Amino acid sequence: MGVVVGGVILDESVVLASNSPQHENPSLQPVADSLLRKLRHSKIPTGISYDVGLSDDKVSLLKRLVTLYSFDCFILNASSIDDAKNEIMLAWGDIGGSILYVVSDKKKEFFPKLSNCSWLIVVLKRKLQTSNWLDVLLQDLLGKNQQMATGNSVVTVGYVMKPSREEDFAKRGAFPLYPTQNGLIFMPLTFELPLSPQLQEVDIVLHKATDEIKSIELKSRTNFSNRIVYTSGMQDLERYLEDHPDCCVIDSFNNIYPVLDRLEIQEILLCLEDLKTEGLSTIRGPHFLKVDSFKEPDLLQRLSEAKLSLPSIVKPQVACGVANAHNMAIIFRNEDFKDLSVPLPAVVQEYVDHSSTLYKFYVLGEKVFYAVKKSTPNADILMKLSESNGLKPLVFDSLKSLPTAKEDQHYGDGNCSKATNSYVDLDLVTDAANWLRGVLDLTIFGFDVVIQEGTCDHVIVDVNYLPSFKEVPDDIAIPAFWEAIKKKFELKRSK
Repeated sequence: MGVVVGGVILDESVVLASNSPQHENPSLQPVADSLLRKLRHSKIPTGISYDVGLSDDKVSLLKRLVTLYSFDCFILNASSIDDAKNEIMLAWGDIGGSILYVVSDKKKEFFPKLSNCSWLIVVLKRKLQTSNWLDVLLQDLLGKNQQMATGNSVVTVGYVMKPSREEDFAKRGAFPLYPTQNGLIFMPLTFELPLSPQLQEVDIVLHKATDEIKSIELKSRTNFSNRIVYTSGMQDLERYLEDHPDCCVIDSFNNIYPVLDRLEIQEILLCLEDLKTEGLSTIRGPHFLKVDSFKEPDLLQRLSEAKLSLPSIVKPQVACGVANAHNMAIIFRNEDFKDLSVPLPAVVQEYVDHSSTLYKFYVLGEKVFYAVKKSTPNADILMKLSESNGLKPLVFDSLKSLPTAKEDQHYGDGNCSKATNSYVDLDLVTDAANWLRGVLDLTIFGFDVVIQEGTCDHVIVDVNYLPSFKEVPDDIAIPAFWEAIKKKFELKRSK
């Protein structure tokens, strides 16, 4: 197939479920929603076709879909092919390629009429409509047709992540259905079909393994791979990568393990001391202490020895992947430790006064970006918030509701009392980003920095794997994302 796909038409038979009882409202095929979302973000002209004999309620559903996804709707049957082709040409104009038409095999009587049509026709067997087989096939066809037409050498990236995350990336143009400007094709991987045949078609694997974690055991410091349980699909992927060391992966499972453990990351950040430069700001991790029980008799002494004072922030040792990994608390009184609900084991961390300003840094290969966000207020403001509740700990989910300062709250008059862009030592943080990239051996990751009032210390308070980097403009972040993936592949191939 040495032609370029310029537009896609999905017959209603591959969009609507065909086995709904007569009295029920029509519904979509299980695969349809994901497929329609991808096509909407692809910018490829897309239409849905149906026969004139289709029931009114199904036609109504199709018209709602085309409105929702900004598609076109065409009437297409055995006697109206020429009319439909003219209507499509009027709607789309010169699309620079052929039409890819996808139809169910239940319309076999329609196929002879299509023989003289110059379209690319994909017939979907009804028994395969319970998986995203069509989703994978469509993306593969679009990419490979473009590759053959242009003669470009492309690299196929197989990716797997939860649907909501995939949607976030796709709507920003990160997973186009056509090759990227630097020659990448993105193909979704599915755990609903055998994984090995899919992986044999890709050159690079991009995963968000933390989306597929079922449980993590942190009571021992043995090999992390023995303490984490993934879903069965992610376990299959992990085994495949272990059995095929030549397969390029962004990033290896072993390399993301430290990011899952707040204690391990804190210990790694201790080595930032080596980046100190005389006369410049210091970059460091916060003071910390691991706690297995909040009722330890010598807890207060251990906190003092760890240079921890109140208030302190308490976080689960598990950093991500499980339901309560983001349940945290800010403590103002020593006696509040004993009844604390933060999951154990936990990490007690220094609370840094930082003028309610957080710097989110993103590392995409060799490039570093950052964004400024509002954060939790200084300790004196937090104390007032807590006093209104009897000085009880401030308990929160860091993904949903952080205690934040109001715009008119005063932060003090110290040298670094108001952390603005001018106080960020970008050279220092970039050095730290490059150092972390080397130590963790990660391609795409992020970390959060706060600037301590008074000392101007730059404190790294969190590190995470494959962040959304949504605060960085798409026209800057997405090409850097593609470049990081391509360079990783080239480096792997050169070895």
